[in-house]
Amino acid sequence: MSRTFYVTTPIYYVNDVPHIGHAYTTLAADVLARYKKLKGYEVFFLTGTDEHGQKVEKAANTAGETPLELADRVVKRFQGLWEKLDIQYTDFIRTTQERHKNGVSHIFTKIMAQGDIYLGEYEDWYCTPCETFWTETQLMDGKCPDCNRPVDKLKEESYFFRMSKYQEQLLAHIEANPDFIQPKSRRNEIISFVKEGLRDLSVSRTSFNWGIPVPGNERHVIYVWFDALTNYITALGYPDEQSAFKTYWPVDVHLIGKDILRFHAVYWPTFLMAAGLPVPKKVFAHGWWTVEGQKMSKSLQNVVEPNMLVDRYGIDAVRYFLLREVPFGLDGDFSHAALVHRINSDLANDLGNLLNRSTAMVNKYFDGVLPAPGPQTELDTAFREKTEAMVRQVDACMDELAFSKGLQAIWEVISAGNKYIDETAPWTLAKDPAKRDYLGTVMYTLLEAQRIVHLILSAFMPRTAAKALDYLGWTEPCRDEDLAWGRLAPGARIVKAEALFPRIEEKEEK
Repeated sequence: MSRTFYVTTPIYYVNDVPHIGHAYTTLAADVLARYKKLKGYEVFFLTGTDEHGQKVEKAANTAGETPLELADRVVKRFQGLWEKLDIQYTDFIRTTQERHKNGVSHIFTKIMAQGDIYLGEYEDWYCTPCETFWTETQLMDGKCPDCNRPVDKLKEESYFFRMSKYQEQLLAHIEANPDFIQPKSRRNEIISFVKEGLRDLSVSRTSFNWGIPVPGNERHVIYVWFDALTNYITALGYPDEQSAFKTYWPVDVHLIGKDILRFHAVYWPTFLMAAGLPVPKKVFAHGWWTVEGQKMSKSLQNVVEPNMLVDRYGIDAVRYFLLREVPFGLDGDFSHAALVHRINSDLANDLGNLLNRSTAMVNKYFDGVLPAPGPQTELDTAFREKTEAMVRQVDACMDELAFSKGLQAIWEVISAGNKYIDETAPWTLAKDPAKRDYLGTVMYTLLEAQRIVHLILSAFMPRTAAKALDYLGWTEPCRDEDLAWGRLAPGARIVKAEALFPRIEEKEEK
């Protein structure tokens, strides 16, 4: 039976324009999906947009358009950015699609039929930007504890989900499955939250119309989070048990920002438990990006626009930087200077220089034809073993979503490659006809290590890797078995590589 892997991003809210935070999560999901495909998995990668709720209705009214017109306009911006960043998703779900509405109505009806959703009356403090109710004691100085904005006192008839009923079941699941919520600091945060006691959750609204009607009572609209979270199964064809839902659920990992952890690690699993469905295998909450040490905000005019970054620095440089600069899970700080430094140091000096030097030498000493390896010394064996160990290290890192650590392991091999050239001194070997066979070993070892490096990098920097593999005479599709040493065939035509990443004058970027 084939191995499957299902990864999701959150669905992005359409009253926002795509920024570096959206790009970061989606890029991480794309790299993970590409890597798993390389390893032979059948992969489903889902992203999409969250289009219902009071915020969208309000924003559309302000802009003088219908909520759907607003959503259509913003969706194009997200899809355009994903295309620009080489994001290869399997499906793009929109919560305004019929397949989604049908799935949401089905799960709502199912949970209501068993008595876990009931009609009552709600009175509390409501934050419109966060779409969240708060009790008096949860407010901070009378404002929303999440966004610090004013709240309104709302009293309305509401359907409630018996979340309190699933408190112990959820706690037992979190404690029995240490990987369920990652990183560990976030897991502890959720355990504390659940232990404080779960209240029943209001899952409908009557104060606006833009949403999915409650089945059987159309005065009510289903709460936007109940609606939005269900996208992860409706996109797979739920409630049709014979659809992709059967193949891919439960999800292997939900990738999210830390601000929406509670919805994914408390609300969503309890909804699933009530519906008798398996809960996600892992919810991973990454950190936030600041800019030059400051929080991103429209008022500071420091929002980093991903389209601009790609236009200025190129797709693969941006893809590499975002996943290399900061350990996934921690907060990170963006600066143009740091990005330029990574391009010049890691990409131009290390990666590009190694490929350029080694392909040039094969052309100079062997007329561009890859020689067969000859006798080996400890130096060659050590470099080969380091490359083979890196393949295993990267695999472990990818399972932990430690993208930065995985890239670091790859770069250690690249640095070792540049050092290997200095230690073996091919230019000296080339002067001695008796050492020609050993020169062949050095050239083969250098290029084979880089073939393996670029096969793995195809998940992170697809365009650069494709170009590099082409120079190395490798035209096969990327497959797991090709990560084994010795697949590059002697006799392959090697082309002298041009600079993969031209250096950027750092003074230009200040």
